[in-house]
Amino acid sequence: MKKIRIAVLGYHGCMPTQLFGIADVLRIAADIAQTPDIQVQVHTVALGDGEVNLAGGIGIKLKRPRGQFDVLVIPGMETSRAVRWPARLARLTPEINYIQQAFSRGTQLASICVGAFLLGEAGLLDGRTATTAWLFARNLAERYPHSRINADAMLVEDSGVITTGAVSSTFDLALHLAQRYYGAAVAATTARAALLQHQRASQAPFIDVSMYAPAEPSFSLSVSRWLEKRIAEPYDLARLAQAFHVSPRTMLRRVKQETAETPLGLLQRARVEKAKQLLLKTNLSVGRITAAVGYQDQVSFGRLFAQAIGNTPTAFRRQFRTMQIPHAR
Repeated sequence: MKKIRIAVLGYHGCMPTQLFGIADVLRIAADIAQTPDIQVQVHTVALGDGEVNLAGGIGIKLKRPRGQFDVLVIPGMETSRAVRWPARLARLTPEINYIQQAFSRGTQLASICVGAFLLGEAGLLDGRTATTAWLFARNLAERYPHSRINADAMLVEDSGVITTGAVSSTFDLALHLAQRYYGAAVAATTARAALLQHQRASQAPFIDVSMYAPAEPSFSLSVSRWLEKRIAEPYDLARLAQAFHVSPRTMLRRVKQETAETPLGLLQRARVEKAKQLLLKTNLSVGRITAAVGYQDQVSFGRLFAQAIGNTPTAFRRQFRTMQIPHAR
């Protein structure tokens, strides 16, 4: 029998769902798989004396990690949009050192949500593509500039390091591991048994740009604001460059340097975000929303929207618009 040892690292302030969710889903998967060929053991561990105060003030005692693990999972922590990352992460130096040592011994790493910041502090995001909770993706990119942050991705695996999106991506990671060890059919059945959506690819449908902390002033931010005020107007690079007293070539270069995008890319993002808000907060038809964000062809805009969000405008509205829950009579 092949034994797989997974450790989930508890620490002060970590989120209970992310600490325990992996084991819960993998236990369901093991029951469904009923295979004698593999045994997946999930160990919930902590450093020091094992005494950990989880988010919400829940005190528990965990075992110290012992032996070699195949996978080390790093959950995210309780935080806020006003978090001061240097101070928050400074308290986790022992955990960061342990993560470094585990990886050097050949253990695969997997972070959940803002657990990615611990990987960043350990130097393990450098040169890798990663993701995290979309709300903190900008912070992650700024703090670890040698990484490539994909804020839209739900799960990224790159050279022995897995990173995942916001809180509920705990279950995306658990299903990913279930599929790895038990196969796709077991993972899919586990998802159905646990009422989980299997193989979610993107956080993009959930992103609400109004929740972002104000960005630092920059050339590209000014360009974005200018484009947003003229969102329904045709894109005109020459006019845009003239408004900022630069050549079109300089406009393209400076925006690319700051955002890795083109001005047209910034405009398209703004149009998709505006459309999302109109879909959620108004009763306008998709056709009228298409025109309101500067497109004449509903099919073309629907294609752009689906490429960015992973769903059509109509399907997005149906999934995310606030529903009235009927009361029993």
